[in-house]
Amino acid sequence: QVQLVESGGGSVQAGGSLRLACAASGYSASRNCLGWFRQAPGKEREGVAAIITGSTSTYYADSVKGRFTISQDNAKNTVYLQMNSLKPEDTGMYYCAAYKGPFFLCFTSGAGIIGGSNNYWGQGTQVTVSS
Repeated sequence: QVQLVESGGGSVQAGGSLRLACAASGYSASRNCLGWFRQAPGKEREGVAAIITGSTSTYYADSVKGRFTISQDNAKNTVYLQMNSLKPEDTGMYYCAAYKGPFFLCFTSGAGIIGGSNNYWGQGTQVTVSS
């Protein structure tokens, strides 16, 4: 059973930075597809970034390109989301996700991890950005 545990959320002023971590366990494959989603009150959950572990392949939503960076530490089975130049609109609950399908379908448009319907989920960590 895949388990995902997020940490690193908090409150920060606009322009500040936070780093989220997602510790993953229960995997047997050498390459996996993991990512980060966020959900603001009253809004749909949005895929923010994704990565194929053991590779340099990444995905970013347009809203975070140039500000957020997803990375991995394979030795620790941990995926990070470095968030810089934070804006109030980045506020929300951030969830770590692991795609249940094969890693080579990770970024498949309309499906894959960003489709959101075939993922394992963490419990979430709150990020609040004040103006």
